[in-house]
Amino acid sequence: MPKGSELLVAALENEGVERIFGIPGEENLDVVEAIRTSSIELVLTRHEQAAAFMAATYGRLTGKPGVCISTLGPGALNLSTGAAYALLGAMPMIMITGQKGVLSSRQARFQVVDVVASMRPLTKLSRQIVSPSIIPTLVREAFRIAQEERPGPVHLELPEDIATEESAPVPMVPPHPVELPVANADALDRAAELIRHAKRPLIMLGAAASRPRSTSDLANFVIRTGIPYFTTQMGKGTVSGGTELYIGTAALSERDYVHEAIERADLIVTIGHDTIEKPPFIMGKTGPQVVHVGYQPATVEQVYFPQTEVIGDIGPSLKLLADRLEGQLPDAKALLPLRSGILARVAARAEEDRFTPQRIVHDVRTVIPPDGIVALDNGMYKIWFARNYRTQVANTLLLDNALATMGAGLPSAMTAALLYPHRRVLAVCGDGGFMMNSQELETAVRLKLNLVILVLEDSAYGMIRWKQAVDEFPDYGMTFGNPDFVTYAEAYGAKGHRVERIDHFVPTLEQAFLEGGVHLVVVPVDYSENKRVLVDELSKRLPVLPEQTA
Repeated sequence: MPKGSELLVAALENEGVERIFGIPGEENLDVVEAIRTSSIELVLTRHEQAAAFMAATYGRLTGKPGVCISTLGPGALNLSTGAAYALLGAMPMIMITGQKGVLSSRQARFQVVDVVASMRPLTKLSRQIVSPSIIPTLVREAFRIAQEERPGPVHLELPEDIATEESAPVPMVPPHPVELPVANADALDRAAELIRHAKRPLIMLGAAASRPRSTSDLANFVIRTGIPYFTTQMGKGTVSGGTELYIGTAALSERDYVHEAIERADLIVTIGHDTIEKPPFIMGKTGPQVVHVGYQPATVEQVYFPQTEVIGDIGPSLKLLADRLEGQLPDAKALLPLRSGILARVAARAEEDRFTPQRIVHDVRTVIPPDGIVALDNGMYKIWFARNYRTQVANTLLLDNALATMGAGLPSAMTAALLYPHRRVLAVCGDGGFMMNSQELETAVRLKLNLVILVLEDSAYGMIRWKQAVDEFPDYGMTFGNPDFVTYAEAYGAKGHRVERIDHFVPTLEQAFLEGGVHLVVVPVDYSENKRVLVDELSKRLPVLPEQTA
C-alpha cells in the first residue's frame, strides 16, 4: 500500500511537475525518498527563500505552478517572502512544508509554528493534509487554484506521520484544460463606442498582459487598431518594443517623458493592468477616460477608476474588440508624433564614457539577443532598465514591481537559465541585493548553468540613499563594505571579472556568454544621474494642462 509521501509525489507527477526547488528537513525525509524514486528532480538550494523565488519564476515563465519544499518551522517561514512575491506578482506556485506528527506529539512543541495560519494572508489557499486518502484530490485542487486567474501561491503542509501512513491505493485526478470565458458582447460594444469617439487614444499594457498565453493576441490588437501604446514595468515585452507604435514605459507614476503622451490622451485602454503595480499614471477628475480590459474586474483605487470594463480571457476578448474597431479609428495615431521625442530623451547620454545607468542599459542591450532574458533584482537600476531597455519578446525583462523585494534577481535568473539553457540569461543585481542570496552561486555552479551575473557596485543601499537625499535628510545608515567579488565568485567555482573601464564592459560580457558556465561581472555604477535626470530634469517638466489637450 502506498504511503502518504508516495501519493503526494505521484500526484505531483500527475500534474506534470519536473522539478521541486528547496531544502528538505527531518520531517519530510519520506517525501524526499519518494522524490528520489520518481521522475521529478530535486533542485537543492542554499536557502528556502531562494527556492521560493525560483519556483515563482518558473510559474511566471511557464504559466504552470512551480513547486518548492521546506521543512517545518524556520524552514517554512523562510518561504514567506517568496510567497508574498508570488502573490503580489501573480505567479502560480505550490509550497509544500513538513510538520511534526499530528497523531502523536513525541517531541511536544519543539519547532512547531502554525505555518498554515501564517501562510493564509500570503497565499490563495493554505491547508494541512490530515489523511493520505485526500492527497490526490487536494493536490489537484491546489494546482487549479494556483493557476486560475489571478494566479498565485498555494501552501500544503504534510505532517510526518501522515507522510509515513499507508493508505489503500487512491486514483489520481486527471488535470483537464479550463477555458476562460470571453468578454460580454455588450461590454465589448460599450468599449468599442468609447474608443471610436476618442481623439487621442492610447493603449497601456500591464502585468497581466504578460501571461504566456496572451501575447500573440495582444500584438494583433495593437497592429489592427494602430493605436500607440506604452507599458507598465511588468508589462514590458508583451508587444514588441521594436514596433513603430511603442511610445515608452512608465517607470515612474508621473512627470516622466512618456507622461507627455499620457497627459494628452483623452482615452487610455489599459490591458491587463493590475493595481498591485506602482501606478503607471494617476487618474484624476480631469484625466482621460479609461477602458479596463482584464481577466478580472478592476480594483478601484484612488488613482485608478475606469469608466468601462471588458472582462474575460484577454486574448480572445481583444480579438472580438479589434473586429469592432479595425478600420474605424481615423484618430488612432494622433499621439504618435510625440514618440520620437519621448524615446530620444529617454535614451539621451546612453553612450557616455562612464558607468552611468543609461550606458549600462545600452551596453547590456547590445549583448543580449531579442530572446535573451535579463532578470533584475531591486534597486535604482530597475527604474533605468524599465525606462531604457527595449524589449521585443514577452518575459525577457524579469522585474518585480509588485512586492519589489531585494534578493530575487539571482534566483529568478537561475530558473530562466534552467528552463532555457540555450538562451542568454543575465542577472542584474546591486551589491546590496546580490548579497542577500549570493550563496546561490554554489547552486548555479552545481547545476552547471550558463549564467552571467552583473553586480553594480556602489557600496550602499542606493535607492534608499537616493530617496534620503531627495527628502533632504543627512546621508546616514546606508553604506557598507563588500567582499572582493572576483575572489568571492571564484570561491564558489564561478568565474569572476572586475571591469574598471567602460570600453571593456561589452567585451567582458560577450566573452563570458561565449565561454559558458557561471560568471560574475562586477562594475562600478555612477548614480549621479539619478538626481540630474530623475529629480532636476524631470521636475522642470510640468504636467499638461487640460486646455492644452484640446
